[in-house]
Amino acid sequence: MLGDTLLIALYAAIGAAGAGLVGVAALRALRHRSVAVSLAVVAAVTVAAMLAGTMLVSWAMFLSDHDLWVVTTVCAMATVVSLVVALLLGHSVVRGSRELTEATRALGDDGSFTPPVAAPTAELADLSRQLAATSARLAASRERERALEASRRELVAWISHDLRTPLAGLQAMTEALEDGMVDDPRVYLTRIRTEVARMSSMVSDLFELSRIQAGVLTLTPARMSVYDLVGDAIAGVDALAREHGVRLMGHGVEPVPVEVDGREMSRVLANLLVNAIRRTPADGTVAVAARREADRVVLSVTDGCGGIRPEDLPRVFDTGWRGTDARTPPAGAGLGLAIVRGIVEAHQGRAAVSNVPGGCRFEVHLPAAV
Repeated sequence: MLGDTLLIALYAAIGAAGAGLVGVAALRALRHRSVAVSLAVVAAVTVAAMLAGTMLVSWAMFLSDHDLWVVTTVCAMATVVSLVVALLLGHSVVRGSRELTEATRALGDDGSFTPPVAAPTAELADLSRQLAATSARLAASRERERALEASRRELVAWISHDLRTPLAGLQAMTEALEDGMVDDPRVYLTRIRTEVARMSSMVSDLFELSRIQAGVLTLTPARMSVYDLVGDAIAGVDALAREHGVRLMGHGVEPVPVEVDGREMSRVLANLLVNAIRRTPADGTVAVAARREADRVVLSVTDGCGGIRPEDLPRVFDTGWRGTDARTPPAGAGLGLAIVRGIVEAHQGRAAVSNVPGGCRFEVHLPAAV
């Protein structure tokens, strides 16, 4: 009995293997055709494998012609049903694939992607979701690129204007000195020194910003107290504050430790303080505070500028942004806050701004020292 079973299994395996080899050859020959054809071949091979095995077993067992005809008829009906189901599934997959192809072509042409209403298979549905996510990322990237390009054009316009004015003044003053038309040359020399210092500062800011945007800003972090960092920054702008009649307050600074590049972070605080002093009217107050929040250290500079228009708040840290004329200092080039954001982000932090009663508050969030 066991021998007969093994013999039947052997004949069935031989018949199925023969049909399978024919199917593999057919699939290889039709590999460039539609998936519907491939599915039909797979269905046909499945039934053919069963039929071939059955025929061999029937021949080996010497079944009657009537029994053999019954088996063949059953297999033929199964073949028809399998082919119909395979063709229906293949047609659905092909239609979904074509819809996805059209949507992908639109993604390549104009960047938009509208996924098909319903995907016939889980794989096509997942591919559609991935393409939709890619389209969203590309749209965001294009928007950032447009914003960056607009910011660059604005920066070039501002820098050209800011350089043209002092250069014209320098040229006029040097010509007057050469012609001997100045009663007191020291006055012109002082003005020339002031304009040269202003342009040197502008070039320094441009160089710093280019390093930040190129990703080559090198940091040398060291553990230090925020109290000392803020104290040094306030001392550095004290003369400017007195010149503008602005009071500096640093009573809300907690002595929490941070691990930062002292030179670069001093530049951040200096830019924020100078920005606040120049925008605060005389007899106003600029307050500096520092506190720890969980694993972050928050430095804040609050001024009395009167606030920033809500629609301008997202652009405050953009390169070249200088806001309205009332908020544009004579020596500004729209680079200070962009440098602030670049240095802070290089420290794995973030910069933020918000309006407060009578002015605005700039905040720098930094990782706290362990």
